[in-house]
Amino acid sequence: MTLHTRSVAELAAGLAHKEFSAVELAEHFLARIDAANGALNAFVTVTAERALAQARRADAARAAGRAGPLTGVPIAHKDLFCTDGVRTSCGSRMLDNFVAPYDATVVERLDAAGTVSLGKTNMDEFAMGSSNETSYYGPVRNPWDPRCVPGGSSGGSAAAVAARLAPAATGTDTGGSIRQPAALVGVSGIKPTYGRVSRYGLVAFASSLDQAGVLAPAAADCALLLAAMAGFDPRDSTSVDRPVPDYVAELGAPLRGVRIGVLEEFLGPGLEAATGALVTAAIAELGRQGAEVVAVSCPNLPLSVPTYYVVAPAECSSNLSRFDGVRFGHRCREPRDLTDLYTRSRGEGFGPEVKRRIMTGTYVLSAGYFDAYYLKAQKVRTLISDDFKRAFGRVDLLVGPTSPTPAFAIGAKVDDPITMYLNDIYTIGANLAGLPAMSVPCGFVGQLPVGLQLIAPHFGESRLLAAAHAYQLATDFHRRLPAAYA
Repeated sequence: MTLHTRSVAELAAGLAHKEFSAVELAEHFLARIDAANGALNAFVTVTAERALAQARRADAARAAGRAGPLTGVPIAHKDLFCTDGVRTSCGSRMLDNFVAPYDATVVERLDAAGTVSLGKTNMDEFAMGSSNETSYYGPVRNPWDPRCVPGGSSGGSAAAVAARLAPAATGTDTGGSIRQPAALVGVSGIKPTYGRVSRYGLVAFASSLDQAGVLAPAAADCALLLAAMAGFDPRDSTSVDRPVPDYVAELGAPLRGVRIGVLEEFLGPGLEAATGALVTAAIAELGRQGAEVVAVSCPNLPLSVPTYYVVAPAECSSNLSRFDGVRFGHRCREPRDLTDLYTRSRGEGFGPEVKRRIMTGTYVLSAGYFDAYYLKAQKVRTLISDDFKRAFGRVDLLVGPTSPTPAFAIGAKVDDPITMYLNDIYTIGANLAGLPAMSVPCGFVGQLPVGLQLIAPHFGESRLLAAAHAYQLATDFHRRLPAAYA
């Protein structure tokens, strides 16, 4: 078994048994990035010297008997996690020249766990997109078919893991931006409960929705990484002070007796037939493993997309007001006055999708429209959250598709924002309610992967990961690699 075909857990075991060193592992993945990134465009910054220095420290820690489960394991970070001394661009011209002066908590904790950071991955600009086509650095390509998108906004992280340019990568999920790309490239991705993982040092898009998570080949890998990332952070006012379970130890929890609700709203019109058939087959496999499968309805879930596209742009409009060309980021040349500085710096720095959302958000927050749009959207958000609470009064987990279709062609939807937004129709609800959710591979339509989505009650990550792990013990979809990167 070559190094890049191993999961995070298998690489950790290999390091523990001294089959290879952390330096050898880092060099292997850096060589793969050098050979393949030109075609995929998954990385925007490769930190080779930093990675090798971290790998040498990891080998020294292991030799001294101070190694943890992740010591020496290479990872990549989505390029909106501030990383001390490394460019943090958010996929935008606005921050193309911004070098972060500190580490995000997620970066800090994974560094402390001994991981080796290979670099920063490409993404939709300021995490706004469902296809990774809005990046200032160009689109990321799907490793299974380079003519197709990898999903977004964490498309660079997803593509890097799918092509095994990195064993795992961090991501963020505001409306499905971990789960949807995980589904489209055939890897596992988890969005934890809102507040479970610190948002400190994560460049904000929509503060009440953004949540950091991870993408990796298997649910067991996600458990390893989430254990290192999760926990209270006093620097983040949205962080929840609650003990973190041992996700790895709880992976073996059986499915027998677990009640799984199939979301009726997710299996109706809009779901491509071939994708639906694979999801139905995956649900049947959960039933064969002893889970009790029942139908569940959340009648307000179809309102998720319009609700999200009022709430998220409103928060984006507020968060992105700080990028004005004065303190950091892009600054226009020779401004005539302060108004010209603001106008041209923001006009030049932001791309079309970011401008679209800022304008929408400013409109719904403006006098005369706040009650009609923003306030109403927040009320519907409460109805959606209440639907989930009622559902979890009956079942332990909810299940359905992650995306209505497999990956689509680059450019196919970029000029139709509404059609593009509908790609997140199955993922947004979990963000609006702050629930943990994950996607795991469940088959292929032609050569393109399809994802199964699992949703748990608040702080139900252990049950979520255990169910996904049980499914993956019975299937091999998560082990399959694109032929060009095997």
